[in-house]
Amino acid sequence: MMKNLSREGAKIAKAQRRSWPLEAQRGVTKAFAPLRSLRLCVKSLTLTAVVFICFGTAVAQTKTGQRAHASMSPEAKALLEQAIGVVCTQAKLDPKSSVAIDEMQARPSLPLQSPEAKAGAERANRLLPVAKELVISSLRQLTTEYAFQNNRNFNTRLTQAIARVNSVKRVKPDMDSRDNASVFLSRPHVITFGTIFLAGLRSDEGMISVLAHELMHIADGDNDSLRALVGAVGNKASDLTGLEIHGQRAEEVTCDLIGAMAVRAYIVNTPDYESIARRLARSIQHNCVELDEGDEDHLSPRNTIRALLALNSGLVRELINDRF
Repeated sequence: MMKNLSREGAKIAKAQRRSWPLEAQRGVTKAFAPLRSLRLCVKSLTLTAVVFICFGTAVAQTKTGQRAHASMSPEAKALLEQAIGVVCTQAKLDPKSSVAIDEMQARPSLPLQSPEAKAGAERANRLLPVAKELVISSLRQLTTEYAFQNNRNFNTRLTQAIARVNSVKRVKPDMDSRDNASVFLSRPHVITFGTIFLAGLRSDEGMISVLAHELMHIADGDNDSLRALVGAVGNKASDLTGLEIHGQRAEEVTCDLIGAMAVRAYIVNTPDYESIARRLARSIQHNCVELDEGDEDHLSPRNTIRALLALNSGLVRELINDRF
């Protein structure tokens, strides 16, 4: 779940995950890159009244785009840290866990024909149509949650964003991209994945979270057409965590949030014998790093987990209780 973005002339790359840093440059690419910059994007569906109270949220979005002021109680912070413990414990116990971003970056390059890279590429291309549908539904959900659904201008931009997501056709493996995933906005129909990254995402859930992250960058486009929604998500995350999450950081967190929401919906739609907490953890566990570094465009991987869980109180509950 990393990003490396660069768009020639207009936009500084949009990167994803904290387990994967992102380097972006406007005009050419949007990408997800591991620890060189460290980052990634996530979120869940509905929040119950109990969790709203626990997180002490003073939600207020009576007007489209109006900033919602929120804060977290000490009890909510303790629950959040407990949920992080579940995520990172599963990263050690789960045979399908995603490799941490810092560990991926330390690995040697993988040839295109290596069994691990080929398996990852097959998984990514198989899941791309599913990820596209989940990203579109998650975007619509966020539009409602942040009260943009009645904004005609935003809805026009959302329609264009959905068309860009639908236009993506395939995932392209690339040895030189190593532990990164990226999108060149001049070629927005292809998501480029480093072979190390493909091999490091060992589950459908982990792969969907990164695909969704990149698809959100594509949805936003080279003109930041979803900047109002991105800004609202960043403001709420900043209020909840006390971290500065604005500008490119807000975009990265929104991408990770969409990734987490997409994974949750995927799990609901494809129940199996595995633990719900284990499957949910796969969407963000690449951020369970030893070397926890960020930059001005990306939160550190572990702070990325904190921001995502702060925005997803329902996800906190589900990770701790191991049920929806």
